[in-house]
Amino acid sequence: MAELRGIPCNRRILLVGNPNVGKSVLFTRLTGVHAISSNYPGTTVGFSEGRLAFGNSCFHLIDVPGAYTLDPTNEAEEVARRIVDEGAEAVIVVLDSTALERNLYLALQVLERGLPVVVALNMVDEARHKGIAVDAAALAEALGVPVVPTVAVTGQGINELVRALEERTRRAAPEAHSPAETTPPATLRSAEERWLAIGSVIQRVQRVTHRHHTWRDKLEDASVDRIWGGLIALAVILGSYSAIRFLGEGLIDHLLDPLANRLLLPLLGQLSAALGGEGLLHHILIGRLVDGAIDFEQSFGMLTTGLYVEFVMVLPYVTAFYTVLSFLEDSGYLPRLAVFFDALLHRLGLHGFAIIPTLLGLGCNVPGILATRVLESPRERFIAATLISVAVPCAGLQAMAVGVLGDLGGQYVLIPYAVLAVSWVILGRILHLILPGYSPELIVEIPPYRLPSPSGLLLKLWFRIKGFLLEATPLVLGGVLLVNLLTMAGIVQAAARLTAPLFQGVLGLPPEAAGPLLLGILRKDVAVGMLVPLGLSPQQLVVAVVTLAMTFPCIATFIVLWRELGGRRLAASMGIMFFTAFAAGGILHALFSLAGR
Repeated sequence: MAELRGIPCNRRILLVGNPNVGKSVLFTRLTGVHAISSNYPGTTVGFSEGRLAFGNSCFHLIDVPGAYTLDPTNEAEEVARRIVDEGAEAVIVVLDSTALERNLYLALQVLERGLPVVVALNMVDEARHKGIAVDAAALAEALGVPVVPTVAVTGQGINELVRALEERTRRAAPEAHSPAETTPPATLRSAEERWLAIGSVIQRVQRVTHRHHTWRDKLEDASVDRIWGGLIALAVILGSYSAIRFLGEGLIDHLLDPLANRLLLPLLGQLSAALGGEGLLHHILIGRLVDGAIDFEQSFGMLTTGLYVEFVMVLPYVTAFYTVLSFLEDSGYLPRLAVFFDALLHRLGLHGFAIIPTLLGLGCNVPGILATRVLESPRERFIAATLISVAVPCAGLQAMAVGVLGDLGGQYVLIPYAVLAVSWVILGRILHLILPGYSPELIVEIPPYRLPSPSGLLLKLWFRIKGFLLEATPLVLGGVLLVNLLTMAGIVQAAARLTAPLFQGVLGLPPEAAGPLLLGILRKDVAVGMLVPLGLSPQQLVVAVVTLAMTFPCIATFIVLWRELGGRRLAASMGIMFFTAFAAGGILHALFSLAGR
């Protein structure tokens, strides 16, 4: 991102504002798809950086993490303060016209640092619907900087905002600027002085008139109601999950799987024949042949299972989830869902936004683990990632478990779900009590409901999918290679033989069940299928499915856990995982034994 059309990009413009003021939509309006996502050095807090060109200049546009104050109360606000203090050619401060008083506090802090500021007075359409009128000219005079009314979702005011930026960044003599465009002196004020200044500004620039409640207002009230809010949350979760399954499975069954079989499989078959159908290189690239043919799910080569798992089995669910997630974000419902679940999740050491990675984990654990980045502290991310790995079954495992256990009776399908739900609550509570630190309070802006912009949704979806592919693909392929080498060396088979007595003594399973359970690290759903020929009783099959679901994350999840948690925390998470899985399986075996007497 060093140049744009031959123009050097060596200057910065910052995009600063509270959460949920439309910063991300404004960012995509200004940069299009020319953007990357990064973590701030030394942290797990992400921010976006794109390119913005006007006139003969090119700038880095940095979407600073949303913050309410530059006196940090969490890691995201600490990063926001560092980025602002590093300076910039100009700063776009985005204000929500419907919550101007609260937004002005951050704006004043930025102005006090003496940076060239342009204010984007966003959501002026929402303010008008609420009966709020903001005099942009009076606000510009009060703040001493240009103020441009905008509606980011429609593009209103974007051209005027760019022109104001061009004027602010133009290298001209100071006397060429009017008084309203002169940056105020850098004088830091106390919090009390800022609130007094905000009160004075609000009296001068804002007028509120009475208006009747619309159906949208009534829906907003119902969404946070104790009873109606719960019903709406339940409906949204079930609808979102159904939509993710429908979209994900539709992409797999009707598009990606047929393409893989028609286009990729013949090419790999030719490569397999060219390699002689055996040998070290064949085993690494193609894997083993099943009944003389390539099986995408079982061959376990880098170009077979590695590509198939990533692009055919995982990517559709990631795409479906991010489509639904982006819609919930841009419609304004997601913060309400987080608030509704905050009380429950706080008891597990998390806050309401942990519902997002949990829901994603029901489709695929890989994006679920990646989504833990929305949580603020390493402690929360560790708890959420561990709970997802232990007690949130992915769609593939669920489908296979339901298919295998469904023939035995509905009660045998419900038992694993009940055990996983109870384990999720108990394990979360224990981790919350024993891990040092605390859960930060959920401080979130509740935006009004609005219709999402289709172009904004598509840009956000592309941005997220691109980031997922860039991060996950090398990890999945590398993990497949590693496990392949361990299998070829006989280490996995030796581990199965060594642990057979443990499976038999604690879980009541025959020694031959150790192999499929250990091979669950390759593919959990395939491992469930490998249990069927063993002739297990219904009770043994339930114990095996529960143990398999709670331990040995698939290789893709394991690699992403390693990437997100680091080696030491991964080891701790795996230890918790094994103990919890064998404890739950052992207790379930004991209960079945007592019931059978």
